[in-house]
Amino acid sequence: MLISCYLHQLKLCAKRQNPVVARKLHAEIVKIGLNQCEPLPNTLLDVYGKCGLLRDAGNLFDEMPQRDLVSWATIFTAYNQANFPNKTLSCFPAMVVVDELQPDHFVYSSLIKACASLGAIRQGMQVHANFALSQFCDDDVAKSALVDMYAKCGLPNSARAIFDSMVVKNVASWTAMLYGYARSGLKVEALELFSSVPAKGLYSWTALISGLVQSGNGIDGCYLFLQMRREGVHIVDPFVLSSVVGACANLAILEFGKQVHSLVVTLGYTSCLFISNALVDMYAKCSDVLAAEIVFSGMLVRDVVSWTSIIVGAAQHGRAKEALHLYDQMVAAGVKPNAVTFVGLIYACSHAGLVSKGREIFNCMIKEYGISPSLQHYTCLLDLLSRSGHLEEAENIINTMPGKPDEPMWAALLSACKHHGKNQMALRVADHLLELNPRDPSTYILLSNVYANAKRWEHVSLVRKMMADKEVKKEPGYSFIDLLKESQVFHAGETFHPMKDEIFSLLKELDGEMRRRGYVPDTNFILHDMEEQEKERLLFSHSERLALAYGLLKSVPGTVIRIVKNLRVCGDCHTVFKLVSSIVQREIIVRDATRFHHFKEGICSCNDFW
Repeated sequence: MLISCYLHQLKLCAKRQNPVVARKLHAEIVKIGLNQCEPLPNTLLDVYGKCGLLRDAGNLFDEMPQRDLVSWATIFTAYNQANFPNKTLSCFPAMVVVDELQPDHFVYSSLIKACASLGAIRQGMQVHANFALSQFCDDDVAKSALVDMYAKCGLPNSARAIFDSMVVKNVASWTAMLYGYARSGLKVEALELFSSVPAKGLYSWTALISGLVQSGNGIDGCYLFLQMRREGVHIVDPFVLSSVVGACANLAILEFGKQVHSLVVTLGYTSCLFISNALVDMYAKCSDVLAAEIVFSGMLVRDVVSWTSIIVGAAQHGRAKEALHLYDQMVAAGVKPNAVTFVGLIYACSHAGLVSKGREIFNCMIKEYGISPSLQHYTCLLDLLSRSGHLEEAENIINTMPGKPDEPMWAALLSACKHHGKNQMALRVADHLLELNPRDPSTYILLSNVYANAKRWEHVSLVRKMMADKEVKKEPGYSFIDLLKESQVFHAGETFHPMKDEIFSLLKELDGEMRRRGYVPDTNFILHDMEEQEKERLLFSHSERLALAYGLLKSVPGTVIRIVKNLRVCGDCHTVFKLVSSIVQREIIVRDATRFHHFKEGICSCNDFW
C-alpha cells in the first residue's frame, strides 16, 4: 500500500516536472528503507530524467545494485531528452559487458534516437543491423525511430523502405517520413505522401512545412502554412511558427513576417525563447533593425542564440560599434559566446576597418574561450586584413592556417590585391587560384580581369576556355522588392515589364539630375567588349535600378524602400543609390549577397567599405 502511494506521488511529480518534490520523496523512501523495493528505483530514475535532474539520475543509476533493461532504457531516455545522446552511445557497452543484458525494443529505440540526434549514420546502421537480427525486428516503435534517423541523416529512400515495412504507422513515423522527403528537397514525393496521411494534424503540417523551409523551398512552406490556417488547424505547438518566421528571414519578406509576428502575439507565444530568437533574426535579415532591437529588448530570458542573432544583425547592417557594445553586454550578463558570435564580431570589424579590434577578438576567441577557429573565422579575419591593405599578413594567414584554404579565401585575397594595386602579388595569387580549378563564375571573372590588366592575354584565353569547358556561367542578376500589398522580381536588362516605360522614364529623369550633380557612370563594372555608350545602357538596366524605380513609383511617399539582390551590388549602382537617396529624400535599404546597405541623404552605412 505504501509503495503504491509513493508510486502515485512520483508519477504526479514526473508529470508536473517538480524537482523539489522529487528529491523530497526520494529522501523519504530512503529513510524508511523502501529504496530497493521494485519498481521504486526505476520510477525514481524516470522522475529525475523528466525533471531534468541528470546528475541525480546518474548517481541513482550508479548506486542501483541490480539494473534491468527498464533501468537502462530509462537512463538512455534521460540522456537523450537532456540532449546528451553521446552519453547514451558511450554507456551502452557497459549494459552488455557489465550487466550482461541484451537490448530490447525500448533500448534499441533509445540507441537509434541517439544516433539520429548526432547524425551518426554509420553507428545508426550498425544498430539497425543488430535490431534486424533480434527477436524485436518487427517492433513498429523502433522502426519509427529508424525512419526518423534515416530521414534526419538525409537518406529518405532508406527511411521509406522502413516506413513501408511497418504494420502500424504511428504519427511519429508519418511526420518523420514527411520531414525526410521535404528536407531532402523531394517536394513532389513529400506532397504525395502528405495527401495519404490519414489524419492531417498540426505535427504532419509542421513536418512538411519545416522540411520545405530547410531545403530552401521557403515560398512553398509559406503557402502551405496559409493553407493550414485556412483549414483551421489549431497551433498548440509553436515550432511551425518558428519555421515560417525562418522562411520570411531567408526570403526577406518583411510584411508577411510582420503578419506571422502578430499571430505569435495573438496565440500567446511571445515568451517562447526560440520564437523570439527567430523573430530577432527575421527582422534583422529583412532590414528592419529597429524591430529586431525591440523584440530583443522585450525578451525576459536571452540565451547565446538571442545575443548572437542581434550581434550578427548589427554587424551585417554596418553597425560595428553597436555589435561590439552588445558583445560587452552579453559577457557582462554571464552568457558565454559561441563560434557564431565571433564570426559576427570579426565580420563587423572587417566591414568597418577595425583591424586591431578584429585581431584582438580573434585571439580572445582562442585564448579565453578555447574555441578553435573554423574556416569561416579565418575567412573573416583574412577579409578584415585584406580589405584594410594588410595583404602580406593576410597571405601569411592563408599559408599558415591549420586547414586547407578554399576558393573564396584565395578569391578574397586576389580581389583585395587588385583593389589596392598590388599587381605582382595579384598575379602570384591568381596563378595559385587558377591551379585550384575554381568553380564560382565570379572567380573566373576576377581572374580574367587581373590577367587582362597585366596584359597576359594567353591567361585570359585560358580562363575563358576553362569556363567554356566546365560550362561555367555567371549567375543572372535579379532584384526583389517587397511592398505592402505586392512584390516584384526584376532581372537585369528586363524589357517586358508592364510599367517599363514609366520605370525607364524615371531612371532617365534621375540620371539627368545625377549628372548635374557630377555623376559619371563607371563603366569598368561592365566586362564586355563594347562601346562606352552601350556599356552605360547596360548599367542603366541593372536589376537593382529597375527595382528602385518601381519602388519609387509604387510605394507610399516617404516610406523606406527595401530591395534584395542575389549578387553583390556593383560599384556604379552603389554610387547611384547614394545620389538617388539624396535627390528623392528617401531611405533605401539594399540586402545583397554580402551585406546590407542603408542609403540615406547621400551616404551609405558601409561608408563605401564593403
